[in-house]
Amino acid sequence: MTFLPDTGYTPSAEELASIQEWFAAYDAHSAKRDVGRMADMAVFPLNLISDDAAGNGASAQWDRRQFVETMSHVMGEGSDDISFESVRTPVFLSPAMAVVFTDSTMTMDGRTQQLRYADILIKQDGTWAFQTMMQGGWGDNLRQ
Repeated sequence: MTFLPDTGYTPSAEELASIQEWFAAYDAHSAKRDVGRMADMAVFPLNLISDDAAGNGASAQWDRRQFVETMSHVMGEGSDDISFESVRTPVFLSPAMAVVFTDSTMTMDGRTQQLRYADILIKQDGTWAFQTMMQGGWGDNLRQ
């Protein structure tokens, strides 16, 4: 008889803190519009999941070049930093896999915007990395 693996993983306080610290570093790179450093924190091909203007689900896989080009365009070249105030809720599936739900307020070039998204992170060689990003409203950009 084959038994399924035990998937009821409960993270330690240190593991929860590691996710928050990782996102603090990512947010710091985002605040400075350092898209290259943001890309360093991902595993490529990176999966993206969204929906489009017609209400249909959309998905894509991006390589590093696509990520850097798209994020550079989205974040713009403003001289002001971008600030984030985020509440993150990580759900660990194992010591090396987590789904992180984020509610965030982003301020960029004097404008404030509410964001809600989820990311799937995997740990490789002791370091977290994006593997999948999910956020509504980007599907038309994924089909380019």
